[in-house]
Amino acid sequence: MEQIREKIGALVHEHDAVLFMKGTPQFPQCGFSQQVAAIMDSFNITYEAVNVLLDPEVREGIKDYADWPTIPQLYIKGEFIGGCDIVSEMHACGELAELLKPLQQASN
Repeated sequence: MEQIREKIGALVHEHDAVLFMKGTPQFPQCGFSQQVAAIMDSFNITYEAVNVLLDPEVREGIKDYADWPTIPQLYIKGEFIGGCDIVSEMHACGELAELLKPLQQASN
């Protein structure tokens, strides 16, 4: 389990934004993953998407990593942001846009 934790930690810290999801942004495998991927895509930034369905250890390990029981999970600048409900609420109130603004500038 420690190796998985290190692997997840490396992914979270190597990329400015990481979305652990079921499926891919192009082919999400659940509605919640689809919703968060669509929100992220709306900002036109580069983010790393990790399909947890490809690796059962990552699928279970990510839940322990953030002590968060559900997928998808969004990380920005190494910090756990939340799952679908939290990301959707942050998007609706403009908080997510503020958080992603530096990444948008870096992508341009």
